[in-house]
Amino acid sequence: MNEDCFICDKHRGVIKTAGTIIYEDRYVYVGHIDKNGEQNYLGHIMIDLKRHIPTLAEMTIEEAKAFGVIMSRVSRALKETEKAEHIYALVSGNSVQHLHLHLVARYPNTPEEFWGPMEVYEWGEAPIGGHDKVVELCERIRNYLETTEYESGNV
Repeated sequence: MNEDCFICDKHRGVIKTAGTIIYEDRYVYVGHIDKNGEQNYLGHIMIDLKRHIPTLAEMTIEEAKAFGVIMSRVSRALKETEKAEHIYALVSGNSVQHLHLHLVARYPNTPEEFWGPMEVYEWGEAPIGGHDKVVELCERIRNYLETTEYESGNV
């Protein structure tokens, strides 16, 4: 852990974020993005690698397996529980030098000019909600992950 890292602080419990934990194991932490208490685009999920590394290239094989599997499972959960029609996945690393992946749901009837992981925020009819709505979404995804078996070749 790095003492000057927002994500490490989140994992240590120094910083609280919106919603509830969706999934956690020894390698990854999954939760909803936090907008500092403001209204949120519902379905913007963060997958953090627990170990402090800057990019995908530094993962161990065990971390890569855990990261890839949970990425697939959470994407499927967003499609099943939230009825998303597409899931955007983005690893940037420009602002925070701790590996994390953004999964952003795109919902049916989103006009094409708002397609994209950040563009969906600009759509006036995008699903937006406060803390309670974020918690409800997190619980739906967590319940899906807990009750749906993962099989090779079939998420």
